Amino acid sequence: MIPTPLRRALAAAVLILAASAPAAAHHGWSWAESEKTTLEGTIRNISMAPPHPTLRVEAADGTVWQVDLGNPAQTQRSGFSADSAKPGDAVTVLGNRSREPGATHIKAVRITIGGRNYDMYPERID
Repeated sequence: MIPTPLRRALAAAVLILAASAPAAAHHGWSWAESEKTTLEGTIRNISMAPPHPTLRVEAADGTVWQVDLGNPAQTQRSGFSADSAKPGDAVTVLGNRSREPGATHIKAVRITIGGRNYDMYPERID
């Protein structure tokens, strides 16, 4: 039989690992396809809230996409801020879309608004 303090420690470790797995998968690149995709559409919403800024973008066919930008520091280094765009602005997103079939989720490498490029991950641009 396992002593109670050890059981509690093991249970806590399992809970921590289970809670952190989705975050690790989401924040890395493993959840995204390796090929770049271009998405063109209209910004519906801008969120600068942690853990990373996002855009909601409506494509020409009416599909609304979640566009993950870089972490807050990367997004700031790219020059993008909450004042860089507004809902209704046209946007072109270069990025890696989700591997999940049918998912409308893309991780931006670069976004272009009004002719200006905001490079979230310049090292990933071919």
